[in-house]
Amino acid sequence: MRNTRDTQLLFDLSKPGRRAARLPACDVPERPPEELLPAGAIAAAAPALPEVTEPQIVRHYVNLSTQNMSVDTHFYPLGSCTMKYNPKRNERAAAMPGFADLHPLQPAETIQGMLHVLYEMQQYLSEISGLAACSLQPAAGAHGEYAALLVAAAYFRDMGQSEQRKRVLVPDNAHGTNPASAVMAGFDTVAVKTLKNGGVDMADFYAKLDDRIAVFMITNPNTVGIFEPAMRELADAVHQRGGLVYLDGANMNAILGVTRPGDFGADMQHYNPHKTFSGPHGGGGPGAGPICVTKRLAPYLPGPVVEKELRGASCEAREDEIAPFSPLSPRNSQLHRYSLTSPPKSIGRVRSFVGNVGVLLRAYCYIRTHGPDGLRAVSENAVLNANYLLSRVKHFLPVPQGDRCMHEFVASGSRLKAERGVAAMDVAKRLLDFGYHAPTVYFPLTVPEAIMVEPTETESKETLDAFAETLFRITGEDPQLLHEAPHTTPISRPDEVQAARQPTLCCPVF
Repeated sequence: MRNTRDTQLLFDLSKPGRRAARLPACDVPERPPEELLPAGAIAAAAPALPEVTEPQIVRHYVNLSTQNMSVDTHFYPLGSCTMKYNPKRNERAAAMPGFADLHPLQPAETIQGMLHVLYEMQQYLSEISGLAACSLQPAAGAHGEYAALLVAAAYFRDMGQSEQRKRVLVPDNAHGTNPASAVMAGFDTVAVKTLKNGGVDMADFYAKLDDRIAVFMITNPNTVGIFEPAMRELADAVHQRGGLVYLDGANMNAILGVTRPGDFGADMQHYNPHKTFSGPHGGGGPGAGPICVTKRLAPYLPGPVVEKELRGASCEAREDEIAPFSPLSPRNSQLHRYSLTSPPKSIGRVRSFVGNVGVLLRAYCYIRTHGPDGLRAVSENAVLNANYLLSRVKHFLPVPQGDRCMHEFVASGSRLKAERGVAAMDVAKRLLDFGYHAPTVYFPLTVPEAIMVEPTETESKETLDAFAETLFRITGEDPQLLHEAPHTTPISRPDEVQAARQPTLCCPVF
């Protein structure tokens, strides 16, 4: 798509013979591609690629980058997605040659340092969740949901209950990936109503809970920013019926070090480490979605997982000397050997190799930097920021779920729409003109004209005050101005539905 600033495509800049690099002559005997590749892998003609110089390439992409919003350039109050600033030290650590230059097919003996880190990551995630075992394999949050549900399906199949247990109960304010993952894993999804305060409607829950229950999927804290008040009762009721409880860990950044899913009844959960801890997020880029499970589900985890063993029996007395958050040291690496193994009843791989280690390394650095007390402080500050911002906006954008929240809150623009004809989308689009990324709108569907805001722990009071004041200003602006916003961006209001369903894909032909 061409943008309104007339940034030329690389194909527009192309001139025959231009080069960004000139490679030296080949210093080994050349062989025709036909001798090296099967016929089906060889194109009939070379692709029509643009021919440009290095300055043209650099300027093209740098100019495009200045038109983007990112967590490094703007406040990103994207509720439910936790778009927060990521420390650059974690980026540098993950790019160290000792990590970045490894090949995933190297023998385990040659990557003991990497396996050591990944083993500790498994241990940390298990401890934070209060669950017994962890697999780092899944590649994203939704992928982790799907993998965990496959674990549940394998467990019930092993118990001889796969035909009986087909139902997955999901609150109606859950992330949309929850019912989608359940269906993909072979279950039937049943929606459970929620109350105005955001909690599960217990009467509806009990009406739909029976011996067909396989899994109850719940996000806690939930998508309206409320910690489920009946969480223990819900978990106990599911367990009494022989079912499992799945905790959507998308909002773990609200409860780190304060409480653990395993302690309030979860049997399995996924993490979004790029949201809860640190790592790149969004734009279809790399992700990770590790899962943690109880001891009885551990044999079914996707593999491989990293295991640790003592190199010699004489070392057993020193095993307890290694604290969970102790620094890595040559002594420790000499003491143990790490290996990749598959659990005995594993559902198999759900991704290539061990997982997306680049994101996992960033999250590992974040955990090691903060330690237990620091992780708790992360959540406390995330909750503090959300409640402060809620207190600033509730007077002109009502929050149906009340005056308190966890890490995020959902305001409603329904009154604004009824009185002034201004929709949540208008508010979101207008915020772009003031240098703020839009919050999540129209989710969850249980809140009319929903505006979901999550400030995260990384923002200052000054940023939150400025954002609240901007929101207040927007709600008083001329409705027609808002209907036409944004006014300062390269693209204003594209037809996103049509773009998704009927994308324009073309390649110039020279």
